[in-house]
Parts: sequence; C-alpha cells; structure tokens
Amino acid sequence: MMEKGKKVKQKKAKETVVDDGYGDCWSWIVEKGTIVTFVTIALFAMLVRVAVSYHPYSGAGNPPKFGDFEAQRHWMEITLNLPIKEWYRNSTGNDLSYWGLDYPPLTAYQSFIHGLFLRFFHPDSVSLFTSRGHESYLGKLLMRWTVLSSDALIFFPAVLYFVIVYYNQPSGNRRSDIPWHIAIILLNPCLIIIDHGHFQYNCISLGLTIGAVAAILSGKDLVASVLYCLAINHKQMSAYFAPAFFSYLLGKCLRRKRPLVEVSKLGLVVIGTFAAVWWPYIYSVDSILEVLSRLAPFERGIYEDYVANFWCTSSVLIKWKRLLTTQSLKFLSLTATILTCLPSMIQQIKSPSNRGFLYGLLNSSFSFYLFSFQVHEKSILLPLLPASLLAVEEPFLFRWFMQFAMLSMFPLIYRDELVLAYVSLLALFMFIFYAPGQHKIRESNCFTGIPIMYLPILCFSFILHVVYLIMCPPEKYPFLFEAVIMLLCFCQFILVTICTNLKQWALNKLIKFEEMKKKLI
Repeated sequence: MMEKGKKVKQKKAKETVVDDGYGDCWSWIVEKGTIVTFVTIALFAMLVRVAVSYHPYSGAGNPPKFGDFEAQRHWMEITLNLPIKEWYRNSTGNDLSYWGLDYPPLTAYQSFIHGLFLRFFHPDSVSLFTSRGHESYLGKLLMRWTVLSSDALIFFPAVLYFVIVYYNQPSGNRRSDIPWHIAIILLNPCLIIIDHGHFQYNCISLGLTIGAVAAILSGKDLVASVLYCLAINHKQMSAYFAPAFFSYLLGKCLRRKRPLVEVSKLGLVVIGTFAAVWWPYIYSVDSILEVLSRLAPFERGIYEDYVANFWCTSSVLIKWKRLLTTQSLKFLSLTATILTCLPSMIQQIKSPSNRGFLYGLLNSSFSFYLFSFQVHEKSILLPLLPASLLAVEEPFLFRWFMQFAMLSMFPLIYRDELVLAYVSLLALFMFIFYAPGQHKIRESNCFTGIPIMYLPILCFSFILHVVYLIMCPPEKYPFLFEAVIMLLCFCQFILVTICTNLKQWALNKLIKFEEMKKKLI
C-alpha cells in the first residue's frame, strides 16, 4: 500500500512539473532532446523562409537601378567576370555608381561563390553587362536559394551551437525553455522579412556573430575572435558589437596571471584573420584605402530615409545637414557613440561575466544604431540579435523591442510590397511568444510601470499601421506618417537602452553577493 502511495505521489509530482513548466504543444519535442528539438523547429523555420521568398523583393521591376536584389546579383556578376583587384575599383567593366561593392572582402568572396552557383545553372543571370536588371524566374529562384542555403549552412548551426552552450552553463537556465528559445531566434520576423523578402544576406554576418558569442560563453576566446573578425569582414556593421567583445576580453585578460601574453595572443589572432581575408589587397596601401573608401560612404550624409535614431529624429527640429559640415558630423556622431558605449564597456572591464557580455552586446549595438554615422532601418537587426539571445531572461523587453523594431521598418516593407508577409510573420511571432504552457513574463524592475502604458501605445501603433495603409499624408508634409513612426520607435528604443544599461550595471551587485556567499562557504 505504501509503495502504491509513493508511486501515485511521484506520478502527480511529474504531472505537476509538466503542467507548470510546459504545455502539451512542447512536451513531445522536449522529451526527444536538444538536437531533435532543434531540427524539428529548424525545418519549420525553413518552410516559413521559403513561403516569404515567394513575395516581392527590393526594387522588383523598378528600373533603372532596381534595389538590393539587383545589388547582390550585380556583385556576383562583377566578382565572376573581373580580376579580384578590380572588384572595388571604378573602371569600364565596373561602374561603381551602379551598385558598386560597398561591403568588406568576405562579402565579395561570398558573392563569387554564389555567382558560380548561378552561372552553373543559368549563365545569363550573371553575364557581364548584359545581365543588368535580370529578373527571369529561374534567376530569381536561384538567388532565393543562395539565401536559404546561407541560413542552413551558417545561421542555423550557429544558433544550435549557442543553445547547447547557453543551456549547459551553471546559471540556472531551465532546459524546458530550449524549444521556445530556439523558435524565438530562428523565427525572428525582422531577419526573415529582410533576408528572404527584401533580399540580403544578414544571416551570414549574424550567424558568425552568434558563433563568436557561443565560443565566448564556452571559454574559447581565440575561436570567438576568429569568428567575430569574419563577421566584421562580411558586413562592417558587425562592428556595432566591437565594444562589447573588446571590453569583455580585456577585462578577462586583466584577471589572468600574464595579462600581456593573453592580450598579445588575441591581437595576433585578430591580425592574422584580417590579413587572411584581405590578402589580395594588402600588396599596397593604395589598394587597402581603395577598399576602405567603399566601406565608409560618408558622402551619403549622416542618415538616409527615416531611420529611428537620434540624428534623423532630432532633424525634425535641428537641421544637422545644413548646420554642420560632414566632417563635423562625423566627429560628433563618433563622440556620441563612444560616450554612450562607455558605461557598458567599463562595467565589463571591471566585472566581466557571460551574462554581462550579452547585455554589453545589446547596449553597444544600440549605441551605434542610435548615434553612429549613416545608419539604415535594417541596422535594427544588430541590437535585435543579442535581445533574442536574452529573450528567456528578458521576455517582456524582447517582445516590446521586437514590435517596435518591426514598426520602424514598416515604411521600407510597404515600399517592397511585403505587407502580407509582415503581418503574417508578426502574428507568428506573437503566437510563439504566447505559446500555451510557456513561462509567465518576468518583468524587469525598470519595466514595472510600463505595462500600464503598454496597451495605449500598442493601440496607437496599430492605428499608425492602418493610417499608413489607407490614408494619404498632407501635400505640405508628404513624409508625416514616416516621421511619426520614427519618433514613436525612437522613444521606445531609448527606453529599452536605458533599461538594459541599468540591468547590466545591476549585475555588479549580484556578482558581489555571489562572492560573499563563496567566502562564507
């Protein structure tokens, strides 16, 4: 009788654990283990990407320059048909005014490899000169497959690496959160709609960055350095994360027996990685400067379109481009970016920790997005990456940020005729976020008062979407709706930035408390 009673109690206890932490929709996946869980969700995430890729892309049927789709195709055309030393040089075969290469060499190598793939199946799509504006069905299909394969080969494995490392840390992360966390990262609506709708290859640089983050969390600092250098050499915007990597690794080196040796090792790895990527261009200073001049388009001005950062938002009142020269604006934006990065960097140099590093990534990327020179709407993908990695710890913050990140890109999405994909992806995100059986949202202390404002702001956001779709702005203010969206999103981003900086500094108290506990033991 006693044995039966024990069995009944154990059975009830198990049922309680399952009901409390997980709903039926996830339990069958969890029981299969991390790899099966990941593969199952990854297959669904890939199907979603395929579905989005059937929608229009940037500049579809819009000559003479089309859009980002044509830019990526043109880079394949250039890298395939011209010598490597001419890829960044203006010439009769390479007119830089027509989508000249403006990303680092690793993007050029990627374009070359993808170009080989296109040439094998459809040579006309990448032939020199004659392929400009090429939009055949097969050509578009092959282009879409290059992005899907990049996701499958780089971004997805990097996410798996991160999840395995993150949930094997002694930090109290619940393994029952794994499926939800994987789904949140792989089904990021902003990333999917930009890469597979608008058309770009952000999955490569972001995948390399996630791999670097996972290597940091697992203590493989040299591997992390290589992966992060590759990310920067694919897209220079990956430098948004540089302050976080630099401060964490420096803080860690300073706590070792031979800090100078540790710093030297990291320095040699960084120099070696850059030298390997830039090898075809390091034969002369002029050649290096030729490439660098393409990576920093200062002539475009401090901002383009209506991006929700400080310079564009404040330009409603202060006409920066009229008041100051480009040189002055470069110095001002650099100063503002460094000053806003400093608190996060100081915290990590003083008390480096894995959790603090993730907050540091978010804070440094926000500083660059909000204050650096020449930021685009799509750059919001960079702070979104660490926010998604922290989604289990900061679910409310992540949801709030994601909703306004999507809104900030809505005018761009509308121009690309991707509204249906936009609504579908946002609905899918909300469905996953509120999946049955998931943990209740744990609100940060700095967000205690925000839920009261949550509903009115969301209602206003919804109204903005409707107004943008069905109403025409006044003739006197043709960009009024874009300006209102920009202002609303900027305010939310500032709020999130303040909160995450406070959260990062609050970790110092936690670290001191843990050290005191160890001493008592």
